[in-house]
Amino acid sequence: MRTDTGQVFKLEDYRPNDYLIPETSLTFRLSPEATRVTAVLTVERRDGKAASVPLVLDGDGLTLSRIAIDGRTLAPTDFFATPDQLTITTPPAAPRFQLLIETELAPAHNEALMGLYRSSNVYCTQCEAEGFRRITYFLDRPDILSVYTVRIEARHHEAPLLLSNGNPAGSGELADGWHYAVWHDPFPKPSYLFALVAGALGKVADSFVTLSGRKVDLGIYVEPGKERLAGYAMDALKRSMKWDEEVFGREYDLDVFNIVAVSDFNMGAMENKGLNIFNDKYVLADQETATDADFANIEAIIAHEYFHNWTGNRITCRDWFQLCLKEGLTVFRDHEFSADQRSRAVKRIAEVRTLRAHQFPEDQGPLAHPVRPRRYREINNFYTATVYEKGSEVVRMIRTILGAETFRAGMDLYFERHDGEAATIEDFIKVFEDVSGRDLAQFSLWYHQAGTPNLTISSTHNAAAQEFTLEIEQSVPPTPSESRKRLMHIPLAFSLVGADGKAIAYSGVEGASVEDGVIHIRKRRHMVRFSGVGERPAMSLNRGFSAPVTLSVEQKADDQFFLAGHDNDTFSRWQAFNTLLTDALISAFRQVLGGKQPSFASRLIELAGKIAGDETLEPAYRALALALPGEADIARDIGKNIDPDAIFSAREALTVAIAEANREIFSDLYDRLVDKGAFSPDAASAGRRALRNILLDYLSLLPGGAALAARHFQSATNMTDRAAALTVLALRHSGSPETVKALADFEAKYAADPLVMDKWFQIQASVPGPQTIHAVRALTGHPAFSMANPNRVRSLVGTFSSANQTGFHRADGEGYRFFVETVLQVEKRNPQLAARLATALRSWRSLEPARQAKAREALLSISNAENLSADLRDIVERTLA
Repeated sequence: MRTDTGQVFKLEDYRPNDYLIPETSLTFRLSPEATRVTAVLTVERRDGKAASVPLVLDGDGLTLSRIAIDGRTLAPTDFFATPDQLTITTPPAAPRFQLLIETELAPAHNEALMGLYRSSNVYCTQCEAEGFRRITYFLDRPDILSVYTVRIEARHHEAPLLLSNGNPAGSGELADGWHYAVWHDPFPKPSYLFALVAGALGKVADSFVTLSGRKVDLGIYVEPGKERLAGYAMDALKRSMKWDEEVFGREYDLDVFNIVAVSDFNMGAMENKGLNIFNDKYVLADQETATDADFANIEAIIAHEYFHNWTGNRITCRDWFQLCLKEGLTVFRDHEFSADQRSRAVKRIAEVRTLRAHQFPEDQGPLAHPVRPRRYREINNFYTATVYEKGSEVVRMIRTILGAETFRAGMDLYFERHDGEAATIEDFIKVFEDVSGRDLAQFSLWYHQAGTPNLTISSTHNAAAQEFTLEIEQSVPPTPSESRKRLMHIPLAFSLVGADGKAIAYSGVEGASVEDGVIHIRKRRHMVRFSGVGERPAMSLNRGFSAPVTLSVEQKADDQFFLAGHDNDTFSRWQAFNTLLTDALISAFRQVLGGKQPSFASRLIELAGKIAGDETLEPAYRALALALPGEADIARDIGKNIDPDAIFSAREALTVAIAEANREIFSDLYDRLVDKGAFSPDAASAGRRALRNILLDYLSLLPGGAALAARHFQSATNMTDRAAALTVLALRHSGSPETVKALADFEAKYAADPLVMDKWFQIQASVPGPQTIHAVRALTGHPAFSMANPNRVRSLVGTFSSANQTGFHRADGEGYRFFVETVLQVEKRNPQLAARLATALRSWRSLEPARQAKAREALLSISNAENLSADLRDIVERTLA
């Protein structure tokens, strides 16, 4: 484990390496305690560099056994090796030579789960971002592209399956019960995309015929006996392959495509060329063990990793500063896939909720950074919502600005121009400028400037002149290292909505460029005048969430209520109701702080009932609308002096008020939505279950609610309904006999299924209130819990610290003390996981003073710990800065 604070890497310091490695040959002799790795690297000088330039290779905790150049073993004076670096002081004068490096690893002791490790008797690799240097010394950077040939040797009984990137190129038996397999990947790739898997695994096999008629063999490998749980993942893969051909014209390029599901994995999944490795929670599913959300996640993540084949693999990123070039772009692609497979309206709302819950707080806190960072100390800490989710929104804005056809032409040119290259954001923007003839320099600030822009908007209507005016002012708040911001190009989709709910036409516009229902905001202030507008319209703004901004709109409540009931843009209709709910909750929060009982407008309560019963709306849409803004969402909008207990009280009061006023509507709808047919994970069926389960949550707050939730739990025929009922019981009726019984029944039924037990831990970690810390502490000693497994840690500790506002932010600081103990304990095994846990305190400065002081004390306790990893120190120091 590296414990230094880490070198600061700066974008402006990038320079190509003096050497290239066009070919890499690897031989693995696998053993849990002593794996031997022999790397034969074909090394070339770049552009005729002088022979006096040393060759410096990256390592991380390596033991060098042997080194030779062109068959000659090097003398100790010819090189200098440490566990973290290998320097060949005077390489051969020849422009091309072969370097042999032999290292020895102990996969069974690699609990960091980076490089080559062994888990559940399976050898596995994870090399992004800098894990390959834990396998052999290498130029471990994205712009070094190499063609890999890999030979894997193992004892047959220990690892009958031997997989790597590319196409199979041979296999056979060896002496003493050993065997081997050879894999060759013809496409040059960076080292972070290298993959190896070896072990005893079951296989689900299928095939796919590409657009050009080539047959691709598909394989999904899982723990033996779980093959039946991989059927949905295989179906999602085939749909992804077909969709990418139809929508982006991208055909798969190898003879085989393999996915391996493993139980110990730091990430969701990894797009290694031809051999994707997945956290098994994103592969295994059936109605008994997986929720509708699990099925949707499997579909999206299978698609995401497959889409990387072109946006990430065939075209990779020049350096890690360009990470969003593959991740943000591929998130956009998987969002579009899911929207086409499911409900576009519902998917868009879900995307925005995720962005606001995770990326907006990031932009508003000490960990803020541009979509393309300018500097980093530990790249593992930049796999963030800003890179992924905001990066996706930036791509979406390009499509909004250019239109769908021109955007597709730009993507086609990008694939044609940069296939086989390591590209930059500038390369990406340039293709869209070339196909459209537009200057996107100002728009590019979305990649280079941190912070969430805010638009302050007011309006006036002059009936006599038939003129409607929007006054728009943009601002971007200061962020760490950026106090002064430049003006952004913000595409603001809009409509002027009339009394009949239809768009009001206008005869002219001045003050800004307006195209296809989008106002292009480029200046600090715009006075946008619409002529020929006889009636005062309601403003429907940022329709479809056309830009990731916040709005401060001077708008009458009557207009918000009108839009919530009549706006024909489904996102904006949801947004109007959500804004009304948020405003009511913030008002209630202030009432609670003032010692008053919260009160709410009756028409807001009635509107919730109308939306619930509106059969013209999709059930999934109604479920999203009825889901009140979360406690963290409310805290973000309040901004400072946050008292989580007061927010919780305000939110509970509104929930009860809605439930009591709409008892009959909710009860009748709940009964009518009962699922009488066979289970299906399709979007329509999932939407009906989502609506019924949120109605259960409301109804559980009424007399007899615990008994209703218990009946729901006992009668459930699928995990979606069972987990929803258990959540309602635990969060609404903690400690009740019904809850105690349901938790015990759930544990008894699923004790042998780790992924389902993750839900059991997660539900209990979510229970609000100061008492939950005691249950969470106790659960760390449960036989099914392990600090060595990232899924277990995230389900219990991650949920408690990131999703339980009242429990984690306990007034006496006990939640923070537990947090410090756990993060430091996890860090000794897995620094990357510990660093991600530590981001739970990124918004500590927004808390009220007493909690703020205790949170700072907790961060200082971590910072002052001895031998802190570079990963964790980076997060903590930036959070405290």
